[in-house]
Amino acid sequence: MIIMKKDATEEEIKHVVTEVEKHGLKADVSRGEFRTVIGLVGDESKISFTHLAVLSGVKEARMVEIPYKLISREYSELFEGRDESRIVQIGDVRIGGESPIFIAGPCAVESKQQLFRIAEEVKAAGGNVLRGGIFKPRSSVHSFQGLGSLGNDEAIEALEWLREAGRRFDMPVMTEVRGEMQADLIAEYVDILQIGARNMYDQDLLGKVAQKGKPILFKRHFGAGIEEFLSFSEYIVAEGNKDVILCERGIVPVGKGKSYTRYTLDLAAVPVIQKESYLPILVDPSHAAGRRDLIFDMSCAAIAAGASGLAIEVHYNPSEAKVDAQQMITPQELKQIIDTCMEISKTVQIHRKKVKV
Repeated sequence: MIIMKKDATEEEIKHVVTEVEKHGLKADVSRGEFRTVIGLVGDESKISFTHLAVLSGVKEARMVEIPYKLISREYSELFEGRDESRIVQIGDVRIGGESPIFIAGPCAVESKQQLFRIAEEVKAAGGNVLRGGIFKPRSSVHSFQGLGSLGNDEAIEALEWLREAGRRFDMPVMTEVRGEMQADLIAEYVDILQIGARNMYDQDLLGKVAQKGKPILFKRHFGAGIEEFLSFSEYIVAEGNKDVILCERGIVPVGKGKSYTRYTLDLAAVPVIQKESYLPILVDPSHAAGRRDLIFDMSCAAIAAGASGLAIEVHYNPSEAKVDAQQMITPQELKQIIDTCMEISKTVQIHRKKVKV
């Protein structure tokens, strides 16, 4: 990264950017209160750091060794508070602030009536963002793939329902982008684009959704380490889109014997990532646990660990759901979770301010 002097002029900053781009790299310009930092994106072997260091207006050219430099605390500490998260603002919803946010809704949109009833009850329970799957990635080709798989007309109709439900109940809406071909269409209707765990490694898809300029909820692959997770989120940020919301959703269990949960919820990832990056991180207890009777406990634990919010699957009659019925909770259970988690968050914040680790 290139650290500019406090009194560097716009012309000097533009000249540095031109030099970087002349060598085939991109320049990520971050302007802080006191100085500007320019991050290099691309093959840094193409340019001499000695050359950059002597350009007019440059204070220092520093190599950042970690692979996720654009989202790292090391890169951001010069222009953002080290204890702060980036605030992703969607309307009145602030993701990454002091108050946790709650994304909730059906795993799959099945009908307009189903979606609107759930949306109304999610809002009444205290939910902030409405989620609903339209293009569903499934392990079996014989499973319900979502209304989007039935054809373009059905996909558009379901997206219109989602947008209408969000407007009626005053909530931003989110759905998953399963492939590049859907990105343009989905971006017309929703406020948050979700990249599911299975697509964490799809670099072309990450670049495509990043270019839509909308907030992206980015889920960790169930076999990915934390460094991999952060490194692949860098593909989104490198396209100029810093409104990335990370999401821990569980990793593959280790060991033999009976599996008691769908995945293993890695709650340690929450404080670790907060120390490494300024991006907000949520937790999805539904996919991690895979069991309705564990969602309350896992939700409370996630907020106690410092998560900026939760993504939870909700249905007024879980047994009727075509997808993930075993891990859906009712709106009444969602309200209990939200009420309890808000109290936990307040308590944790009080004590966290007293004890700086």
